[in-house]
Amino acid sequence: MRAKQVNLLTALIAVILFSFSCFCISRMTQIRNQLINCRNHILEFKESFLRLQNKTESNRQQLMEAFSKIKYDNRQSGNASVNLGEKEVNTLDKNKTVSNTFEVLKFFLPHLKKVDRIYPNVIISKKKKGVSFALGISTVKRRNHSYLKQTLTSLISRMTLLEQKDSVMIISIADSNKEYSKSVVDMIRKTFKRQVKSGSLEVISIPAFFYPDMLHAMQSTEDLQTLKSWRMKQVLDFCFLMLYAQPKAMYYLQLEDDIIAKKMYFTKITDFVHSITSNNWFYIEFSVLGFIGKLFKSEDLTDFIRFFLMFHKDRPIDWLLEDIFKVKVCNPGETFEKCVERNKQIRIQYRPSLFQHVGIQSSHHGTKQYLKEI
Repeated sequence: MRAKQVNLLTALIAVILFSFSCFCISRMTQIRNQLINCRNHILEFKESFLRLQNKTESNRQQLMEAFSKIKYDNRQSGNASVNLGEKEVNTLDKNKTVSNTFEVLKFFLPHLKKVDRIYPNVIISKKKKGVSFALGISTVKRRNHSYLKQTLTSLISRMTLLEQKDSVMIISIADSNKEYSKSVVDMIRKTFKRQVKSGSLEVISIPAFFYPDMLHAMQSTEDLQTLKSWRMKQVLDFCFLMLYAQPKAMYYLQLEDDIIAKKMYFTKITDFVHSITSNNWFYIEFSVLGFIGKLFKSEDLTDFIRFFLMFHKDRPIDWLLEDIFKVKVCNPGETFEKCVERNKQIRIQYRPSLFQHVGIQSSHHGTKQYLKEI
């Protein structure tokens, strides 16, 4: 009986061992098949990766060839611009298409409707564009003294080379006196050779046909009328300069030809603009006097120019700047002081001022100006 039980137990163990062996063999076969499939997938992935790598290398070569062609084209274009900029250009070639940037003038100055092309006389230019800042300076002959060289020396000497590279300074000669124009151009070519060569300094002059005949007539009459005509002309001069500068830079800084800049003024302006978190500002004042040191976004200049042109016969340009602020921002019946206080983040005043007015002999003949920054 005992022997029979032993045999039965042995048989049961044998069956269990056989079943387990079969299970293990089956499981190992499945794992082997899975490993084979995995290996096949890896091989397929490797082949795909190699194909993609070859394709990427081919695309990279094509991209490098395209970049090389672009660089070559840009170099050729730059050389053409340099050659063009070294020549004195009085007007645009008749066969060239003129930008309609200046066409807005015809709406506000009807006498210009008879003119085919409205464009400044470009005297010194390398056609520099795509910079961060354009600095505009309008200059006219004064009876006894010129502050322009002192002003330019101050502005340029207090900029780093990188700041000069990222900006363009435009001198607009708003005077029909040919001797004065020649003296300005000669002084700039002699004193600021490097800036002229690099394209960081440009000189234009406003053509005589730009001004209405009425303006010329008023300048020869009594003093009150002469003062009014001087203010009107100043508004027109600034508008013309703004139109020329607008497509060149992201920001436009209005200056005058009789100022001194504070040390590191440009660095401070750049840092301050970059520190402003909102892009909702209207303009920034880097000086409290007149129209000096006012910074605008170039994209907004069109609205300012149209407003100035609309009322150029009525008020000085610094008054018009306050007027457009009142129109666009202030509430009806609100005092200007309260409006300014409420909109500090829109009409931004930087302190202390970065520019000092030094011109005593005004551009208005027979007038002296003693205003200084506080």
